Amino acid sequence: MSGAAVQATDVAHLIQVALTPIFLISAIGVTLTVLTNRLARIVDRARIMEKEVGHPDYRPDGRRDLHAALGVLARRARYINAAITLITLSALFIALVVVMLFVNAFAHWDLAAFIAIMFILSMLALAGALTAFLIEVRIATTTLRIGIEAAQHDEEPV
Repeated sequence: MSGAAVQATDVAHLIQVALTPIFLISAIGVTLTVLTNRLARIVDRARIMEKEVGHPDYRPDGRRDLHAALGVLARRARYINAAITLITLSALFIALVVVMLFVNAFAHWDLAAFIAIMFILSMLALAGALTAFLIEVRIATTTLRIGIEAAQHDEEPV
């Protein structure tokens, strides 16, 4: 009877240990939602601009170069796609950590090194995702500043 109680205690402790990575997966899920929403907005803006550029009456002017704006949106989309891919990999590695914690406990295999490597890979992927996200935000804000400065130049009297 005491063996079952010890085993139940071990399982309870294992669940406690597994909760931290599970909370991390939850945070990654929220971040993934932010990233996919940003990508959706970029795609929507690009579609509107592509429709305008494809219109037979479209004439590029100096103030509003849609081809350049589409290039910036494509660049932003690449960074957001990279961030989405990396953060999804991070969640996958964390899920493997949780699974391997249970396999390690019940199969009595020595998976400590594998678990540590998966966790390190998850943190590296998460750091890469956040870096790609930071770059995309910087591109967006830099482009916005350039657009504001160009509009101010156009309004100044000659």
